[in-house]
Amino acid sequence: MEWTAPAIILDVRPYGEADALATVMTEEHGAHRGLARGGQSRRHAATWQPGNLVQVRWTARLADQLGSFSAEMVHPAAAAVMDDRLGLAMLTAACAVAEGALPERESHPRVFAGLLHLLSHLPRGPTMLAELIRWEAELLAELGYGMDLNACAVTGSRDLAYVSPRTGRAVSAEGAGDWAARLLPLPRLLLNGEDGTVQDWRDGLALTGHFLARDVFALRHLPLPAARQALADRLPAPDPDPA
Repeated sequence: MEWTAPAIILDVRPYGEADALATVMTEEHGAHRGLARGGQSRRHAATWQPGNLVQVRWTARLADQLGSFSAEMVHPAAAAVMDDRLGLAMLTAACAVAEGALPERESHPRVFAGLLHLLSHLPRGPTMLAELIRWEAELLAELGYGMDLNACAVTGSRDLAYVSPRTGRAVSAEGAGDWAARLLPLPRLLLNGEDGTVQDWRDGLALTGHFLARDVFALRHLPLPAARQALADRLPAPDPDPA
């Protein structure tokens, strides 16, 4: 058994003196684990870094075996953000979320395409946080936990401001009323595709993080990955008050 495909490296863990246990994601095969021969060696360690896009080859005697990986570098995303604290934090958070959330060997082409776009453009800077938040929302939808942001659950209005932390349905400011403090703010970047502000990024990370933690990771008896929890600490300072 074998296949070859472009793959994003999601996770790499030491195994023995020179090998590594790796998880990669491909468009067709989804999240897939295997043994990276020599993955910790001086020759191959730079290739086997989370976030890198590689051309990977997987081989095994039987389809249900762990199998072995070999890889050639296509795009060194990890090296591109190595000196950028926020960019590196986004890369590690996105890879950790994908590795922990996706069922093994289950194809999710839209999630793969979104992650590939995100990792390839991280050097653009903090505005890529909006792309990360939208990618997490897409991941939730792909796994069956998408938010309903079409209209207010109370009034039917499309002037949306909040999301119910219980149902995932959007609510307008009018519909929220006295319950606003119990709802999660809905950043406009999830509605209009804009980059948003620092506060939008904070609200967006809190929103998708809530549903990832509750509906995806908690079902596996796991916490939200530490790299994802720490991402908010890497955000830029809040926008200055124009007044």
